[in-house]
Amino acid sequence: MGFLADALSRVKPSATIAMTQKARELKASGMDVISLSVGEPDFDTPDHIKDAAVEAIRRGETKYPPVSGIVPLREAIARKFKRENGLDYKPSQTIVGTGGKHVIFNALLATLNPGDEVIVPRPYWVSYPEMVTLCGGTPVFVETGMAHNYKLQPEALERVITPKTKWIILNSPSNPSGAAYAHDELKAITDVLMRHPHVWVLTDDMYEHLTYGDFEYVTPAQIEPGLYARTLTLNGVSKSYAMTGWRIGYAAGPEHLVKAMDFIQGQQTSGACTIAQWAAVAALDGTQEHLTRFRAAFQERRDLVVSMLNQASGLTCPLPEGAFYVYPSCAQLIGKRTEGGKVIETDEDFVTELLQSEGVAAVHGSAFGLGPNLRISYATSNAALEEACSRIQRFCASLR
Repeated sequence: MGFLADALSRVKPSATIAMTQKARELKASGMDVISLSVGEPDFDTPDHIKDAAVEAIRRGETKYPPVSGIVPLREAIARKFKRENGLDYKPSQTIVGTGGKHVIFNALLATLNPGDEVIVPRPYWVSYPEMVTLCGGTPVFVETGMAHNYKLQPEALERVITPKTKWIILNSPSNPSGAAYAHDELKAITDVLMRHPHVWVLTDDMYEHLTYGDFEYVTPAQIEPGLYARTLTLNGVSKSYAMTGWRIGYAAGPEHLVKAMDFIQGQQTSGACTIAQWAAVAALDGTQEHLTRFRAAFQERRDLVVSMLNQASGLTCPLPEGAFYVYPSCAQLIGKRTEGGKVIETDEDFVTELLQSEGVAAVHGSAFGLGPNLRISYATSNAALEEACSRIQRFCASLR
């Protein structure tokens, strides 16, 4: 028996954090590295949000907050869900955590018993299965494919539901693929869930405002009111408001679930940083003008990256509806050799060799449960993206 918990041996480290760290180290050693591995907007937090935080400090809003969040923020969250999603939640049905990850973790911790299953579509954000495992549950994976732009199909979902299924985690737009479910696509999924009243829905709507073209965003409880009583609708300010470091995530759902999450949080972290909470009030209630600018910039970058990657020998890159990631397949390059004679046996080999030879950091798709692919974040300047994609084209052309 070792000193550390057995659970640690069942959990993998975050591949996105590991690749970002590797890129940092190479950069520090003098290599010219372009990192496309980090899921973080390169924009600054809008000024009116920063001003609200400074004002909160000056007003002395520096004491312990209530565990579930300050009342003005919980009220702002309820207003947001009503205004943008047509969902009626009372402030007492909302909860604020230290980032979306924290909120998801507490929902799972409050509900999972050993043997409970959580359906996780592949490709998935790296933390979902690890959080399920740490909370004593069993992740059950369901495949998606490029043919459907990496979106879960209703028949595939129906096949994996068992009497032990407790949750399904639905992330739209998706990290890592950028895929987002249109109304009819999501309705097909919610129709399946309506036939299985024991299955709860945990939505991760973190990229809600980052969708492109004329795509219209929808969330499960909005499409299917019959799911309202067993859905936790999760969101946050990190991506849409460029507030990753402020660490504020939130959710709304049935009051008994929110109370259970509050109970856990009270013994765990207590309330999230008060100053960041006041900033989040300004984010949700204030002007949303910056979103037009963010979306225009991200859409331009998406189009640039998809076009250039599809011109790279052996890569196939679908056009995603949202977020700031693309998820090209490198299946045609598996088995080829680098100029140095190294065989590309896996997508991890591909991203490792790409970083070593061209100084471009991406994350291998198998880390997200589905390969051979790579995840590229386009949350950086057009110039950096153009240069990175040129290097990727050169690397692919060099493989024999």
